[in-house]
Amino acid sequence: MRTSSSRRGYRTAAAAVAAVVTGTVLLTGCGSDKDDEAGKDGGKITLRVGTFGSFGYDNKTGAKLYAEYERLHPNIKIEESNVSDGQKYWDTLKLRLSQNSGTADIQAIEVGYIAEATGPTMAAKWLDVVKEGGADTSKFLDWKVKQATTADGKVIGLGTDIGPMAVCYNKDLFAKAGLPTDRDEVGKLWNGDWAKFLTVGETYKKKAPAGTAFHDSASGLFNAVLSSDPVQYANSSGQLDWENSPGVKKAWELGVKAAQGGLTAKLRQFDEAGTWNAAFKNSKFATVACPSWMTGIIKDQAGPANQGKWDIAAPPVAGNWGGAFLAVPKAGKHTKEAAELAAWLTAPEQHAKVFAVNGNIPSSKDTLLSPAVQDAKLPYFGDTPVGKIFSSAAAGITPAVISRYDGQVKTFLTDNGILDIEQRGTDPAKAWENVKKLVDDKIQQ
Repeated sequence: MRTSSSRRGYRTAAAAVAAVVTGTVLLTGCGSDKDDEAGKDGGKITLRVGTFGSFGYDNKTGAKLYAEYERLHPNIKIEESNVSDGQKYWDTLKLRLSQNSGTADIQAIEVGYIAEATGPTMAAKWLDVVKEGGADTSKFLDWKVKQATTADGKVIGLGTDIGPMAVCYNKDLFAKAGLPTDRDEVGKLWNGDWAKFLTVGETYKKKAPAGTAFHDSASGLFNAVLSSDPVQYANSSGQLDWENSPGVKKAWELGVKAAQGGLTAKLRQFDEAGTWNAAFKNSKFATVACPSWMTGIIKDQAGPANQGKWDIAAPPVAGNWGGAFLAVPKAGKHTKEAAELAAWLTAPEQHAKVFAVNGNIPSSKDTLLSPAVQDAKLPYFGDTPVGKIFSSAAAGITPAVISRYDGQVKTFLTDNGILDIEQRGTDPAKAWENVKKLVDDKIQQ
């Protein structure tokens, strides 16, 4: 996931679906005394995993990794708590960490927040997952390990996925609007420039089926454009400098143009009401910016009735949106067992299993090059060579410098800036000033 911020974020990362636990519970932390006594007596230990978005581990729609681990470790029971709103997830997790209480045994961290998690105020809250869990960091992409390493060399997170970009499109809607449906031809329409993507949107709009829009959301477009720029929220020194970022300015301009031009369905991605999810099923938009983890969301939300209708084309410009890590808070009840589970869930073998089911592109080197990924096709997307599309995009990723505030600023720009323009008609200059005020009020550098 994924995420720049997502999902999942990402992969916030993004992100959203396949919830094992829903409602207002954002994190599951404290177990019962009975659980603790069982662990001490050699009985079952319950390990709680807090996630956001679609990590693909669960036993319902994922790769059933929890069930596999429980078979391998009869003394372990795994419970996952999954939520849709990544910002609320992170805010709640930070509060629990500050109180040294109430965290899950394993907590997912979206890439937009990893610099904050490894920073001076939070680094001591996490276990060194390499020392305690036995993970082999040589298996991961070097830049992924570096992102989760503290100043004193402690690795606090193990990479789950990365978010190489593509564009997913609804072939039926493209055909009805008189656009090509072959993925290579579609990619040529906007190759090299996100502005061309909006030009295609204008063409779609002229013959669009009633009740549909070209793109799902202006904020999703903002994230996609920014993910393809080498300069995002931070400067080369890792300091927050979003107002002067050429990447932010370009993404803002194109997001505003899409919103004001009527090219979007005016949706908020991962909204708790489920409106965005329902729009997949009801074919309300023709395109969605598609980091690799988005394929799992499309599969789950568009549902069986739309299988084969979606395809994947190369993006205008390559980029990485999302990705996440698994970390173990020191405040957890079973830190050693949790670190071992985190290491197992993020091992190359498990990365391959998750990709085969969910499409999340792994952050381990060998898995990216393996036949399991290179030759992969997700049944939901028919004969689309998803493995080659996303692994090829991954090979070209040059990660942007991340500041500790990226996740927060991203939320302000999308949810309080772009979304206000899109849904409420706020003047872009006023929306920009509102974002600046939020950053000044909420972020203490």
